[in-house]
Amino acid sequence: MFRKYTALKLLTLLVLSCHFFSYSVHAQRIQTEFDIHLVSEGLLFPWGMAFMPDGNVLVTEKVGQLRIIAPDGRMSAPIKGVPPVYAHQQGGLLDVVLDPNFTENRTIYLSYAEPEGTKASTAVAKAELKGDSLENVRVIFRQLPKTEGGVHFGSRLAFARDGNLFITLGDRGNYLEQAQQLDNYFGKIIRIRPDGTVPADNPFVNDPKAKPEIWSYGHRSVQGAAIHPKTGALWIHEHGPKGGDEINIPQPGKNYGWPKASYGVHYDLTPIKDEHAEQGFEEPIHHWTPSIAPSGMVFYDGKLFPGWRGNLFVGALVGRQVVRLSIDDNSVRGEEKMFMNTLRFRDVEQGPDGALYLLTDEENGKLLKLVPKQ
Repeated sequence: MFRKYTALKLLTLLVLSCHFFSYSVHAQRIQTEFDIHLVSEGLLFPWGMAFMPDGNVLVTEKVGQLRIIAPDGRMSAPIKGVPPVYAHQQGGLLDVVLDPNFTENRTIYLSYAEPEGTKASTAVAKAELKGDSLENVRVIFRQLPKTEGGVHFGSRLAFARDGNLFITLGDRGNYLEQAQQLDNYFGKIIRIRPDGTVPADNPFVNDPKAKPEIWSYGHRSVQGAAIHPKTGALWIHEHGPKGGDEINIPQPGKNYGWPKASYGVHYDLTPIKDEHAEQGFEEPIHHWTPSIAPSGMVFYDGKLFPGWRGNLFVGALVGRQVVRLSIDDNSVRGEEKMFMNTLRFRDVEQGPDGALYLLTDEENGKLLKLVPKQ
């Protein structure tokens, strides 16, 4: 059985039932009552989740484990066959998505920090989920070259309506200047077919000096990606340095400025020009200073919360909150902060039941479920 708790316990970090209403003067005012249920706990730093047609959810643990959690909260043993991962700092087993034809082919995709000695890079593998094992595991993309360091792997995965797969990549920390170059995979959004080949209409496919998989560039570390349910466009958010977290709608071939433009400053307080357009870069459609460290995002289009339909939800790590954004086709109209100063929220997804699900980033990671108040 799910457990339900009071708002007071939510504020003392044992999250579980609450009466909530809009309090941000900048957001569309909505009064919404909901309960928070603890579905499962005991996850080791969970990172990503994907709902299967039967209501079970696949959850990755950064330490390198993949589990299945049933609707009643029962958690499986770790799935066998997961590739080895570089589980250090921000590295590990990261995102998971289902193939668009999962019901027929049982295929899933995993992003992870792939080790090579003391070095690592982001990789994406596809595999067939059969019972408690992964079979026919095959890497379809590698961020090369592999480098030292344990930060900025990016790693969100999103399938577009045309069946192509978007992969978000980070600048790997020490390679930030490479985000402005097209001959590498640092600080890029990648677009490939499910078999790893390159779509013929990618923006740089005919440029011999560019990596053909690149969709957009000038990104820092992108840990949120979702497809707009109305327009079909990819939306992303990315970590800024000290301030300047961004939401962008990456267009093919466009440059989003990092590290030449940012609304934040470097950690040593070295300033960065915040003029994007004046330098020939794309402006973010929304940004946060101070940083909230966004992670995970989803457009809500379920029926359980009519007042939230069309809204964008973003988890936050440093901000210890969930952000609800009221949006239109290509801009943010308002922002509302939920559960402030509670937990580090790593991922947020909508379940097939229309509930909103949250993953908490902690050693005793939790899967939480928001439902209308009974």
